[in-house]
Amino acid sequence: MENVFHGEHDKREVGTMSIQESLRIVPKGDIALLEWDHIGESANKLSTPIMTRFREILDELKQSSYKAVVIISRKKKIFIAGADINEIKNLKSKEDFAQAVSQGQGIMNRIEDLPIPVIAAIHGACVGGGCEMILACDYRIASEDSSTKIGLPETQLGIIPGFGGCVRLPKVVGIQGALDIIMAGKTVPAIKAKKMGLVDKVVHPAILEEQALKMASDIIADGGKKRHKTFKPKGLMNSVLESALGRNIVFKKAREMTLKKTHGHYPAPLVALDVVKNSYGKSRDRALEIECDGFCQVAGGEVSRNLISLFFMMENVKKRNGVDSDVKGHPVNHMAVLGAGTMGGGIAYVAADKGIHVHLKDITTDAINKGFDAARKIWKKKLQRRRLSKYEFTNKMTFITGGLDYAGFRLMDVVVEAIVENMGIKKKVIAETCTHLKEDCIFATNTSSLSVTEMAEAHPKPENFVGMHFFSPVHMMPLVEVIRGEKTGDVATATVYNLSKKMGKIPVVVKDAPGFLVNRLLVPYMMEAAFYLQEGADIKVVDSIFVKKFGMPMGPFELMDSVGLDVCVKVSKIFKESLGERIELPDILLRLETTDRLGQKNGKGFYNYEKGKKTSVDTTIYGVLGLSNPVNILSEEDIIGRAMYNMVNEAALVLLEENVVGSAEDLDLAMIMGTGLAPFRGGLLRWADTIGAEKIVNDLEMYATKYGPRFKPTTPLRNMAKTHRTFY
Repeated sequence: MENVFHGEHDKREVGTMSIQESLRIVPKGDIALLEWDHIGESANKLSTPIMTRFREILDELKQSSYKAVVIISRKKKIFIAGADINEIKNLKSKEDFAQAVSQGQGIMNRIEDLPIPVIAAIHGACVGGGCEMILACDYRIASEDSSTKIGLPETQLGIIPGFGGCVRLPKVVGIQGALDIIMAGKTVPAIKAKKMGLVDKVVHPAILEEQALKMASDIIADGGKKRHKTFKPKGLMNSVLESALGRNIVFKKAREMTLKKTHGHYPAPLVALDVVKNSYGKSRDRALEIECDGFCQVAGGEVSRNLISLFFMMENVKKRNGVDSDVKGHPVNHMAVLGAGTMGGGIAYVAADKGIHVHLKDITTDAINKGFDAARKIWKKKLQRRRLSKYEFTNKMTFITGGLDYAGFRLMDVVVEAIVENMGIKKKVIAETCTHLKEDCIFATNTSSLSVTEMAEAHPKPENFVGMHFFSPVHMMPLVEVIRGEKTGDVATATVYNLSKKMGKIPVVVKDAPGFLVNRLLVPYMMEAAFYLQEGADIKVVDSIFVKKFGMPMGPFELMDSVGLDVCVKVSKIFKESLGERIELPDILLRLETTDRLGQKNGKGFYNYEKGKKTSVDTTIYGVLGLSNPVNILSEEDIIGRAMYNMVNEAALVLLEENVVGSAEDLDLAMIMGTGLAPFRGGLLRWADTIGAEKIVNDLEMYATKYGPRFKPTTPLRNMAKTHRTFY
């Protein structure tokens, strides 16, 4: 690994001179203002050439006559975004990782060992290696801007902080605060960072540099002493928990909570816990050795590789516009939402939260008020958690208006329809609305199951009509399926794709087809669970296997309750009509239709619910569906195999034959973001590649013989097995 923090600059760099200019010292009397502005990059990253340059500057500062250093970024919304993930991805051996980590630790030690005080002036994202850098500084001052987020998200990539974060953060904010950030991969806003003791002062961004320089001048005037902050707990309980005896309780509880949440599928948080526990109180050199060993233990493993691949999938979305051409799409500053129900209110919230003016239209004032309330409740929670100021809360509410007519619709750049799932009603509303819009307004439907192509028949310009399928709850689910009808144009697609990104969502472009993509793959999964129930399986056991063993966020029965049992029945019937023998409806599903059970929304489903929260399995459902008590004759392997292989079988068809989605990456991204499908596995198809098409086809053929034609391997998957190909 010749080029980690020394040696040749990689080809992506603009050149040696630009690296010199990316980190520069601007004299401010006795103070060295160290400016970071990585030329040719949108963010400051700790790449090999940059770290080499940084080491040179630190050596220069050590020999200089300056009495203090202030580190500041010249990027608009980023302080330092951490290490270059491309370089981490390219490392292969344990020796490579150990060398990279130890050299990074060495540079952070250089900051800590400078004979003069170092002040970090933080504005924008300060994460990963950036956070580890400020921890090595003596003082930290941050802007109160909403873009300022500080933390260590490494565990979300399947690794742990390796440049001293596991060693220094506990000393600055205490064991409890450090574990909360490190193990969950959290970032915190400036106000919370100040409360925790992670930063010393928070100021308006306009005066950050001025205040940082003043802080440096005051320190110099006071003798220019170094300061390595030691955490002092407040209150008796915190003092006890931070003591030697109390720390053991904290470590024990943290491990228990992590295992309960992750079921052991994510090793990085547990390794980080061990590193903090085993390094605390040790000498710096020994503590950093322990951290390096821990980093090497998880880096390069399958989970880390999969999570890093997911990171790059998401980064690629930022660079794309959703079409093959260079069409930009229309900028969207004003949009209307037709239908102020749960979905409409959620859509209005995510748009207004990002500064888009939203007008809600419905047929009653009560409906519009419910839409307002849906958005207000989410912002109110943020206000209560100090994620918003009172001014920000009031200001955001001004971005949503409402009405019963089409007043102002000529101003709209986009209209999103989120009314009842009825083709006739939708087409009537679309035709009526279009008479009130400007010629180039893009019209999007939030349908989850109806044909976008058919719906576009009601639009005078079908090229301006597109699907924009949000997932519920809108403010939490990151995926948006951008659905191209047969006549949808590039401009409409690019406009909605970019609008989705502006809303903070992850868009994936799919073709208009039954169920589009995510629901197309989920229906066979949920139907198979219904067959398990019919065959004598226990609801709780099945859900537990998928959550604890496979890593799904919830089991198929809880998922059906969440979606709505009436919706599941309706959609499965639509799929049966469209997909024929590949979808078989279990008898109990039709029996379920005759009950009043709707799932979570009316508190009666496979589970009992209190105030919308799941409590326990409703065991009366067995009798209601005409089933005897569960006997659990199915093996764990078959429970996972039948459902997941069915999904893979359908995925091969939609990807390789029907071209519903453009790539394996997009399919996996959609399933992870739309269903939470086990991110540590890298996605449905990446997981399938670890199993192998040959085994999947063989097992499907066995299941088809035993259970019926719904398991018959599709032609694309058979061809993959014959030619020993993989999805990736």
